[in-house]
Amino acid sequence: MSAVRAAVMPAPGAPIELREYPEPRLTAGSAVLATLYSEVCGTDVHLWRGRLSGVPYPIIPGHVSVGRIAALRGELRDIDGVPFREGDVAAFLDVHGSCGACYYCLVAKQTTRCPRRKVYGITYGAADGLLGGWTERIWIPPGVKLIRLPDGLTPETYIGGGCGLVTAFHAVQRAGVRLGDFVVVLGAGPVGQSAIAFSVLSGADQVLAIGAPDERLQAARRMGADATLSIDAMPHAERLAAVRERTGGRGADVVIEAAGAPEAVVQGAELCRDGGVLVVAGQYTDNGDASWNVHALLNRKHLEVRGCWGCDFSHFYGAIQVQARQQHRFPWKDQVTRSFTLDQAEQALRAVEARTLLKAAIVPGR
Repeated sequence: MSAVRAAVMPAPGAPIELREYPEPRLTAGSAVLATLYSEVCGTDVHLWRGRLSGVPYPIIPGHVSVGRIAALRGELRDIDGVPFREGDVAAFLDVHGSCGACYYCLVAKQTTRCPRRKVYGITYGAADGLLGGWTERIWIPPGVKLIRLPDGLTPETYIGGGCGLVTAFHAVQRAGVRLGDFVVVLGAGPVGQSAIAFSVLSGADQVLAIGAPDERLQAARRMGADATLSIDAMPHAERLAAVRERTGGRGADVVIEAAGAPEAVVQGAELCRDGGVLVVAGQYTDNGDASWNVHALLNRKHLEVRGCWGCDFSHFYGAIQVQARQQHRFPWKDQVTRSFTLDQAEQALRAVEARTLLKAAIVPGR
């Protein structure tokens, strides 16, 4: 049995190591993907810096990936009942293992809060198997949901959307963007880029993106933003005045926070009109506190604030279907600024952390 190479994160702050593991052993209902691309996103930087609790280091990172089915055991079918075959190009929902028996699964209908849910590249240790994407082979145990990429959707385009694609799909759904809305997207990273596109598709009359650096704002325009404001060139007070000027003095109907900085949530509340909606999608890790005047920014404004945590299969499936149909209009493929090999994984992490590129991908091929 040949060895499989994987990039391993031994501990927070430690150098990334290249290690070898045995090929996964297949059981009925399982499969192995030959990895084509795996994303390097902000969450991976947080993992490397030790900002997520309960992570079982050492880990094989990479929670969003795409590959070709190299082997399968038994029969695996998609949601339409079509069997998967060796050679199919497929992605998978990295969040899985929801129990279907707890309060959050059965009563609240909030499976992203199921205490038993697991996530590739985050909640599994390297000793658990090839359950992260920064490896030549990815194990798909029974119960993990695969999606065959629709005809015409290339692996490069899918990974260009990546984690941000599905998160943004969920966030825009949570926001309830309607025809004619004025939408502000705070943050021009991968989540913000897809949130712009999905807001446009949902009927927003105008979408304004706020972020930095300029290269990301240029990408935001290509993804459908009508206008952009730079946090590097314009203080918040001026950005607030600019939004109000564009909305008759009222503020935005919807603000989607995809920045990750705690102060962005407060700024988002200030940018909303009275009775507007603020969706918080960027606070995946604990970056600290933010203080605000609850009377002025929440209660008196009659503001709706909605958290957005994780995703479920409906977001994963819907985002891919929309991406496949709309890829000619929104250049998701161009989001990947540079690809890295397995032995360049730490270099990729540093580039994402420094924001010297929009998105990095790992290509494990030898």
